[in-house]
Amino acid sequence: MLRVDVAKQLGEFAIEASFASEGRVTGLFGASGAGKTSLVNMIAGLLRPDRGTISIDGATLDDTSTKSHVPVHRRRIGYVFQDARLFPHLDIRDNLDYGRRMNRLAEDDALWRRVTELLDIGDLLGRRPGKLSGGERQRVALGRALLSQPRLLLLDEPLGSLDEERKEEILPYLIRLRDEAGVPMVYVSHDPSEMRKLATSIVMLQRGRVTAFGGAEILPREPARIR
Repeated sequence: MLRVDVAKQLGEFAIEASFASEGRVTGLFGASGAGKTSLVNMIAGLLRPDRGTISIDGATLDDTSTKSHVPVHRRRIGYVFQDARLFPHLDIRDNLDYGRRMNRLAEDDALWRRVTELLDIGDLLGRRPGKLSGGERQRVALGRALLSQPRLLLLDEPLGSLDEERKEEILPYLIRLRDEAGVPMVYVSHDPSEMRKLATSIVMLQRGRVTAFGGAEILPREPARIR
């Protein structure tokens, strides 16, 4: 279970958000500027809340009342950004292995095979990121995060920089991650169609506040994206 109850002042913008989710994919949904990325950055440990608590499965990551703060590198959280942020000078094999090495984890051949097969990236291992399509780079970024053996995976608009064709290419892999990887995810998007396909529970954010929590029924009915 992911529990978040935080407040954070960012200039003139304030976040006051509270929710608890047991979903396999918790969607953070709202217009640009609603506070989605700032909230995800607090879960990741990149931002510290001014007040409140964050915990995963009963393990406290932040508690301002006791001044507790687990640093980023000890949270065991994978983070996939809108741009894949792969290392251009490394081939795909070394990019995938980066998270494991940085976390000083033992090699796990079974996990490696499972992740590369799940994301269909085994044929890309000897290539460089510059030779991949946008969808392929995002699949590699997902694989790198999974191979770091996270207890939670954060995905901040991972389809945001892709065209419609590439989005349709990668969506089935995200659904496979939800159904087969066994790692809970927080998925950030302003696209209701993505949320309907992926999220098992949805947090609606508006101007830094949670305005609704539930299933797909809380999403806008119109197909147009919120911007």
